[in-house]
Amino acid sequence: MSISQKTIPDFISVLASKEAVPGGGGASALVGAVGAALGNMVGSLTTGKKKYASVEAEIIELKKKSTALQDELIALIDKDAEDFEPLSKAYGLPCETEEQKAEKAKIMEKCLKDACATPFKIMEKCAEGIKLCEQFALKGSRLALSDAGVGVAFCKAALLGASLNVFINTKAMKDRVYAEKINKEAGALIAEYEALADKVFSSVKASFV
Repeated sequence: MSISQKTIPDFISVLASKEAVPGGGGASALVGAVGAALGNMVGSLTTGKKKYASVEAEIIELKKKSTALQDELIALIDKDAEDFEPLSKAYGLPCETEEQKAEKAKIMEKCLKDACATPFKIMEKCAEGIKLCEQFALKGSRLALSDAGVGVAFCKAALLGASLNVFINTKAMKDRVYAEKINKEAGALIAEYEALADKVFSSVKASFV
């Protein structure tokens, strides 16, 4: 059974254990999927309502995007585990001789780049989730507005969580040009979408407080 197919209690139990996977990356993907689903729920509670007939077509399109995003993030739970396991094993490679050290360094560099790629993809998908939740908050049913706010908060948390899994891997890379490129791209995602998520959340909160 893949990690993403585990029951919620089993996933949480394994996450709390000393098993290498799932870890922060997989957990971030799960939280992002939940955030996207909350936005999607707002859409579900909006469609078919006469009051929102003017945005019906837009909401249906947003729901399609959200459903696809949920599926992509769930798939990234397993992809993150798949990419991280080789890295966890690479740390244990022998390095007593110069040849072993060179071989380990070569393998480690490849594994670090692979292990970095999926958390970065999770960041990109969470950014999409934030934009979708923004639209659901603007156009969706006012009765479900709080769910759009929770959704954007979850997507923001997942974005930031995934970023740490990017940065921990880029820090260990020998190829500093590549590492700094990824760091810059990840930083740009945080700068743009953390601010957007905060704006959406504050707007939702202001509707109640």
